[in-house]
Amino acid sequence: MGNVEWSQWPPADHLVTDLTADQHPTPGQEAASGPVLVAAFEGWNNAGDAATGVIEHLWERWDATTIAAIDPEDFYDFTATRPHVRRGGDGQRVIDWPANEFGWARPDGTDGVVLLRGVEPQLRWRTFCESALEVARAMRCTWVLTIGALLADVPHTRPTPVFGTAEDAPLGTRLGLAGSEYQGPTGIVGVLQAECAAHGIPSASLWGAVPSYAPSSPSPKATTALAARTVGLLRASVDTSVLDAAAITYERQLDDLIADDEGTLEYVRLLEREHDADGLVDEVERFLREQ
Repeated sequence: MGNVEWSQWPPADHLVTDLTADQHPTPGQEAASGPVLVAAFEGWNNAGDAATGVIEHLWERWDATTIAAIDPEDFYDFTATRPHVRRGGDGQRVIDWPANEFGWARPDGTDGVVLLRGVEPQLRWRTFCESALEVARAMRCTWVLTIGALLADVPHTRPTPVFGTAEDAPLGTRLGLAGSEYQGPTGIVGVLQAECAAHGIPSASLWGAVPSYAPSSPSPKATTALAARTVGLLRASVDTSVLDAAAITYERQLDDLIADDEGTLEYVRLLEREHDADGLVDEVERFLREQ
């Protein structure tokens, strides 16, 4: 199947046995039931590793089974996204290439979820997205949810803002989401959303805000907020106790980090005051809506 390499076909517990490629609702038709493709990518749209952290957490907690992967050969500049070498269990050297893997899970309350944990490619984005949607079609996914995270003027001491968008009107109505007003440079998340629209596949997107003064720190707090919103849209549930504990540690570490930096400390206090006055919340939501 082109660039898609199937490792399990079909998944043993899939709700159907005769999978075909023409299972999507027609444009404008409500995506009311059926599996959902949930995707996040390392790279530009993954501040604080928060978006891919959601996929990794759901994969582990829902015990997802790997069903397919996208062959990276056509999509990456390996001088920019370098493969890693390691020793395998047999002592032989193994090359780990940039991975875009699909996992199948069926959490309670859903008709199944296809999880895509990926790496933003450098090349042939439209073909890459076609490969992702090939899996979505084969698995009879009725809609697609992408997850992203970006740096914003938010304090780490307050709840993480999460905002969602949906360009498909019926899906947006069902999920309580409006369309995005953003115009400007985009990442693979934006291109995947556009390709979904071009193929008549309903899609939505969630975005979480990560403190701009901690750009290199993984943010389990943002991951927790995005995970909660994700499972809410899917009408599923997931244990986030591990993420909750990591979020508390994250807050404490940032507290310690900025304690001796008067400039950053005052900036955080300013953000806290604005947040507590609700002005920052409105501003951040507007900022996220325009992404």
